[in-house]
Amino acid sequence: MVSHSASGAASSPASPPNSLSPSRAADFMQCPLLYRFRVIDKLPEKPTAAATRGTVVHAVLERLFDSPAAERSVRRARSLVVREWERLLAKRPELAELFTGDGDAEPGEGAADSAELARWLAEAEELVERWFSLEDPTRLEPAERELFVEARLESGLRLRGIIDRVDVAPTGEVRIVDYKTGRAPRPEYAADALFQMKFYALVLWRLRGTIPRRLQLVYLGSGDVLSYDPDEADLRGVERKLLALWDAIRRATETGDWRPRPGPLCGWCAHQALCPEFGGTPPPYPLMIQPPLPVQAPDGLPDGAGAASRAS
Repeated sequence: MVSHSASGAASSPASPPNSLSPSRAADFMQCPLLYRFRVIDKLPEKPTAAATRGTVVHAVLERLFDSPAAERSVRRARSLVVREWERLLAKRPELAELFTGDGDAEPGEGAADSAELARWLAEAEELVERWFSLEDPTRLEPAERELFVEARLESGLRLRGIIDRVDVAPTGEVRIVDYKTGRAPRPEYAADALFQMKFYALVLWRLRGTIPRRLQLVYLGSGDVLSYDPDEADLRGVERKLLALWDAIRRATETGDWRPRPGPLCGWCAHQALCPEFGGTPPPYPLMIQPPLPVQAPDGLPDGAGAASRAS
């Protein structure tokens, strides 16, 4: 089967989910219908300036470690922003539309678009520079950068993701680091932010047999660092949560019951036009719906028959 975008254009074939990543787990917990749109229907979403800036900043922080420690300066890091933007633009030319308007600009409006791009690049440079007030890259030698990890649990569930940075101390202790270009969450939401990091810690534990010593979130938007030291009980709790989550995803996949869950993030959703909460209608479900199995009564008779025989 082939899924279709809201415009009717065909996208990649729909298929049942076969693995779980931190972002997709967060999607399902936020809104099952959003998960369906992204994972099963594979509906396209327009790029945003904020997300694209995050991609560029992450690339700069990864690329900076290609240089010798003594050359990892603020000046060099800022100079990499334009290079990484141009590199990304070469791979994804459609990103130019973020700053070129609708193509019907009046004379002089092109300059305004160029100014908007310049402001956007300057904001990215500021985020990169703020990183130097939080960490000293001249004293860091990451063991891994942009590390793809994948592990299969005993249950068969496959977990996967990409870790921004893995540091290994001379004593062998492991630190997982993730960069965020936004602001740090309020304390009451810190657990949600750490879910992703505990996910990565669980995967590394299952892969390498060692629990990471520290999880560290670096918030470039606000200049905060959130650290957490997990233990085995933490990671076993995360594993139980993921298994329950995967079971819910499996049931929704089989029944086609993907209910929207309204919340404060709905205003930023790219699929409001297809959401029943906003008067929309989701596209036809592209997977086969499995009929429920008949429930068996304790005596082996079909549900209801046992009760009828006992009543007679």
